[in-house]
Amino acid sequence: MNVPAPGLPARVRIHEVGARDGLQNEKTAVPTEVKAEFVRRLAASGLTTIEATSFVHPKWVPQLADAEQLFPLLADVDAALPVLVPNERGLDRALALGATRIAVFGSATETFASRNLNRTVAESLAMFEPVVARARQGGAHVRGYLSMCFGDPWEGAVPVHQVVSVAKALLDLGCDELSLGDTIGVATPGHVQALLSALNEAGVTTDRIGVHFHDTYGQALSNTLAALQHGVTTVDASAGGLGGCPYAKSATGNLATEDLVWMLDGLGIETGVDLAALTATSVWMAEQLGRPSPSRTVRALSHKE
Repeated sequence: MNVPAPGLPARVRIHEVGARDGLQNEKTAVPTEVKAEFVRRLAASGLTTIEATSFVHPKWVPQLADAEQLFPLLADVDAALPVLVPNERGLDRALALGATRIAVFGSATETFASRNLNRTVAESLAMFEPVVARARQGGAHVRGYLSMCFGDPWEGAVPVHQVVSVAKALLDLGCDELSLGDTIGVATPGHVQALLSALNEAGVTTDRIGVHFHDTYGQALSNTLAALQHGVTTVDASAGGLGGCPYAKSATGNLATEDLVWMLDGLGIETGVDLAALTATSVWMAEQLGRPSPSRTVRALSHKE
C-alpha cells in the first residue's frame, strides 16, 4: 500500500553507485561490456544518476582499470554519469572522454585519509583544490564524497564538529554537492539528524547534502528515513546491495537501491524508478557475478516470480 507520512519530500533523487562503488569491491574484474550493459539496464529502469566508473590508478582499484574503454560505450545512455577522480591526472583522463560530472573522495578522519589517499586530511584537500577548480572551469558538476562521517574502524566514533569542519572545507573548494558517507555502517538515526543539524548551523543548506549509508548493522533504511525527515532529497544506493569499501574491511554492502525504492514507493515519494525493472537488472547482475543478491527486496520479489 502507498501510505504517505507527513514531513517527507515529494521526490527523491537516487544517486546509483552500483556500477562504481559496487563493482570496485568485487574480487574479480567484471568484463567491460557487462559493466556497460549494467549501466544501460539501470538507466532503462528509470535511474537518472548512475555513477559509471572511477579514474583511479589501476594499481589501487584494478576492478575499474577499464574506465577508458567503458566510458565511451555509455555515450548513448540517457542519464547523468558521474565519475570518481582522485587527482588532476584522473581528472585529465575523465575530461578527455567528455565527462561532465566529477566526484572527489575525501575523509573526515586522519587514519582513513592516510590509508586511502596516503595523505593527511589537509593534504588531501590541497590535492582536490585544483581538481575541483579545473572541473568547474570546464563546466562540470562536482560532488564531494566525505567518508567516515559517523565512525572510523581505527579511530572509533567521529566527533560531529570534526565532520562539519571537513565538509565545509570540501564545499569551500567549490563542490556543488556533498555526500555524507557512513562507510562502516555504524550510524543511527539520532546521530544522522545531529550531523545534519550541525551542518545547517554551520551554513550548509540541506539541498546540497546527499547521504550514503552502509547496512553493516541493518540501519541503512532507518538512517535514510531520518535524513528524509530532515529534508534531504538525494540518497546514494547500490543496485542489488553491491559494494563496500576496499580500504575498510568492516564496510559491508551499500544500501540496496531496491530496498530504498520499496520504502519510498510505500511512502508515496516519487523516484521515477520502475522497481520490477530494477529488480530484474539486479537478478541479471547477480547471475553475472555468480552469487545471489544481498538485497532483501530483490530476494523477495524474485522468489515470488
